[in-house]
Amino acid sequence: MFTGLVEETGSIAGIKRSDGNAVITINCEKILEDLKIGDSVAIDGACQTVTEIKDSGFSMDTSPETLKLTILNDYKPGQDVNLERAMPASGRFGGHIVSGHVEGIGTFLRKQKQGITSIFYFQAPENVMKYLVYKGSVSVNGISLTIASIEDNIFSAAVIPATIDQTNLKFLSPGDKINLEPDILAKYVEKFAGKYDNMTGNINENYLKEHGFMD
Repeated sequence: MFTGLVEETGSIAGIKRSDGNAVITINCEKILEDLKIGDSVAIDGACQTVTEIKDSGFSMDTSPETLKLTILNDYKPGQDVNLERAMPASGRFGGHIVSGHVEGIGTFLRKQKQGITSIFYFQAPENVMKYLVYKGSVSVNGISLTIASIEDNIFSAAVIPATIDQTNLKFLSPGDKINLEPDILAKYVEKFAGKYDNMTGNINENYLKEHGFMD
């Protein structure tokens, strides 16, 4: 599990493709402190497993499914990526619950200044938009952001300068693709609201009356 609080930005050192898979090597510094083979690292919000550690970074084996569903397929050498190690059990919990399972690819549209903050506008696919709520949380390239507005298939987030400086948000240009993961809690609410015993039966007006929730 991750929190959406990016620890550092690394850079793509190399990509080797074979049979639909890819070995991606990333140069970084901070997260190497206690990194081990087999550890999970969120790369722009996509959970990947460390397969090799070097003095200057680490490598990971990326599957065809991950390449298909995330922006990792478009990586180029030198590109900056957001990095976060999995949350330790003894760590403080900031941001929000981020599973590292990217649900869709969105598009950065534009940004505008508003005082000291910048409002970033993103377009998202329907399977992501349906879980977004005003003032709720969303992971954008692995960054925990609070939703400032929603209109049709576009949402915005107000981002402080520190977050921009510490992540690859500062490099986004209109039209760039982004990894998106909605708050997992929204999906649980949908699941439990649709099935009152998680197996059979829908919650409806008759059910609520029968169980004393309505007159």
